[in-house]
Formats: sequence, structure tokens, C-alpha cells
Amino acid sequence: QLQLVESGGGLVQPGGSLRLSCAASGFTSNFSDIGWFRQAPGKEREGVSCMVNSTGNTYYPVSVKGRFTISRDNAKNTVLLQMNSLKPEDTGIYYCAVHRRRDRCSLHPADYFHWGQGTQVTVSS
Repeated sequence: QLQLVESGGGLVQPGGSLRLSCAASGFTSNFSDIGWFRQAPGKEREGVSCMVNSTGNTYYPVSVKGRFTISRDNAKNTVLLQMNSLKPEDTGIYYCAVHRRRDRCSLHPADYFHWGQGTQVTVSS
């Protein structure tokens, strides 16, 4: 069984930065195409980034494009999410997950499984 663990969340002021980490353990051969998502209180889960492992292609919604960067360290079975110029609306629990199909990337939560437990990000002054 593949397990994902997110870390790196915390409290940061507007304009600040955080780097989140998604570490895989267990059956890591399934640690392929990863997406990052967030969920704010009372809102639906939304995708903020994804990466196709075989090509390195990345995707971001308009709301975070230019501020968030996804990257991968295959030697460490880790996917990172660098978040800069953070805004209060970036607050939420951030999750990583694996796309159900190989060589695919999307921002739709239903396309993913093997979810981690999440890490809280709070952007506030």
C-alpha cells in the first residue's frame, strides 16, 4: 500500500512563503503523477497544482499560477510545493494525492486516490 504524508504547513503572514512536502512510503512504484489540493472551511476541495512524472509537465489554476511551483525529487520519493506571495485566500488544508491513471494530470479531486492526511496552511497577519 502506498502512503503519502504531507508536511511543511504553518502560519505565515500575507506575502510570505511556505514549502510543502509530500513524502511517499510503502509501495512507492505507484508514486507516479501527483496533484496538490487544498480545502478551506466550508468550501470544496480544489486543485492547486499537478505534475506528470514522465514528462515533467505541470499545471496550475489561474489563482496560483506564478506563485506556486511543484517539483519532484524521485530519489527521495518526495514532491514539493513551493508557495510564494501567499494570500489570506490561500488558507486551507493542503493535500497531495496520486492520479488514478498513469501519465495524467488534472485538477479534479475525483481523478485522484491515495490521499495524505493534509497539512494546515494559515495566511494571516
